[in-house]
Amino acid sequence: MLRALAPYATRRVPNGMVCSVDQLASAAGVAVMRAGGNAVDAAVATSAVLTVVWQHGCGLGGDLFALVHDQAGAPAALDAAGSAGSGADAARLRAEGATVMPFRGDIRCVTVPGCVDGWLALHDRYGRAPLADVLGPAVGYAEGGFPASPTLAASAALVADLPGAEDFARRMPIRPGDRITRPGVARTLRAVVEGGRAAFYEGEFGQGLVALGAGEFTAEDLARPQARWVEPLHVDAWGRRIWTVPPPSQGYLTLAGAWVAAGLALPDDPDDPGWAHLLVETARQVGHDRPAVLHDAADGAALIAPGRLAPRRAAVDARRAAALGDPVPRAGGTIHLAAVDPDRMGVSLIQSNAAGFGAHIVEPSTGIFLHNRGTGFSLEPGHPAAYGPGRRPPHTLAPALLTRPGDGSLAGVLGTMGGDSQPQVLLQLLARLLVHGEEPGPALAAGRWVLGAGETGFDTWSQGGAVTVRVEGHAPGAWDAGLAERGHRVRREAAFSADFGHAHVILVAGDHLAGATDPRPRTGDAAGW
Repeated sequence: MLRALAPYATRRVPNGMVCSVDQLASAAGVAVMRAGGNAVDAAVATSAVLTVVWQHGCGLGGDLFALVHDQAGAPAALDAAGSAGSGADAARLRAEGATVMPFRGDIRCVTVPGCVDGWLALHDRYGRAPLADVLGPAVGYAEGGFPASPTLAASAALVADLPGAEDFARRMPIRPGDRITRPGVARTLRAVVEGGRAAFYEGEFGQGLVALGAGEFTAEDLARPQARWVEPLHVDAWGRRIWTVPPPSQGYLTLAGAWVAAGLALPDDPDDPGWAHLLVETARQVGHDRPAVLHDAADGAALIAPGRLAPRRAAVDARRAAALGDPVPRAGGTIHLAAVDPDRMGVSLIQSNAAGFGAHIVEPSTGIFLHNRGTGFSLEPGHPAAYGPGRRPPHTLAPALLTRPGDGSLAGVLGTMGGDSQPQVLLQLLARLLVHGEEPGPALAAGRWVLGAGETGFDTWSQGGAVTVRVEGHAPGAWDAGLAERGHRVRREAAFSADFGHAHVILVAGDHLAGATDPRPRTGDAAGW
């Protein structure tokens, strides 16, 4: 069905490629690469432009994870997830009657943003181009203006009345193509170029965050670097070694899902409802206990150990859905980008506000929106992911990277936005790419399923495995009845919906790169030369 849809072709280039959700951002990354920068320079440049033009999805007030493959073997993994401030007090929230973390409008759902520390860690270790050149395109768009995308135009009305959101309020109603400037963001980016991390975390933005926090954050909290290089996780499945970042990321679910599904008899045709059922059951088996096991001290290797996963694979029944999980008492705005350069350095980078426009709180001096990643904490006393000073919350951000088991060479980079559903979208993409040999374009365009149990996109597993299978409008029609017959609750939703992720893929295909960007945002680009 979708294989015949021509607009979703795969782009092939001989040298380098950047895939992102915005054309201006992808073009900026490729321009930096063509001027002598490498894939890391391109990724940081693309990410920086996205913090300007895709503010509803990411920003300097959010977090970042990345995988960098620079030579044969294991990639480097960067965790730039920020921690809760010194004033974090779960008991006080419980005394106010809260049972879950605030989702928006409360500074306590904000953690120290890790984005800028992440950029600087990447550039310090791998960057080839001067930081001024890398951040220059973002400064230019923030200062000189950029045309609003349809998505930004539609979502800006949600925050135009917030204190500090004057960049959007002064233009309301915003129409696609209206020119938007972000002078405070431009000033902040210039400060980072000139003064490094101190200019951000201890300068105008950092001082503003401390003042907003009214005791939640201290200057010492912001003086501590938020980025750290960590050991990546991997599994071998479907002829590739699949890599991700460790906890507090939920990336282990991508690996666990691939390992489990690689031992199942997937139908040859992804249109077969049995294909969807087996992958749904895989995602449920590996993910239903995530709220109990994912926290900043979790042992990622243990979470993907064959001894832990083998019983879950054995429990997948091709004929019916399993009864899974008890309710768990705990409680998008994300971008992914992919970059590969002519030397075949590859970067999978994911950056986020958590929900769209984050906490709906703005640092008023710079106009930088703060993320609401702290919503992932638990208020349950004694919980391993409990809200507290210096703790990092469970994270939905889950980049992925592929290498060849034989020589360790780069095989591809991929990732998606989508809150809790990120590993589910990646599992479907991996199956299409590695099992069925689909090209990136058709694989990305194909209709998907995701699991849902709540309202926010961050509470899928709040009822354990008792979830609804949400089927995208253009997915195979047979999926609905076939899944229902196997015992699933099924709900069909809109076609090409942002609720089903914005994914990007670049594969190393012999002597060239083959890549594509997700058609769902209708603004992305797989740029290259």
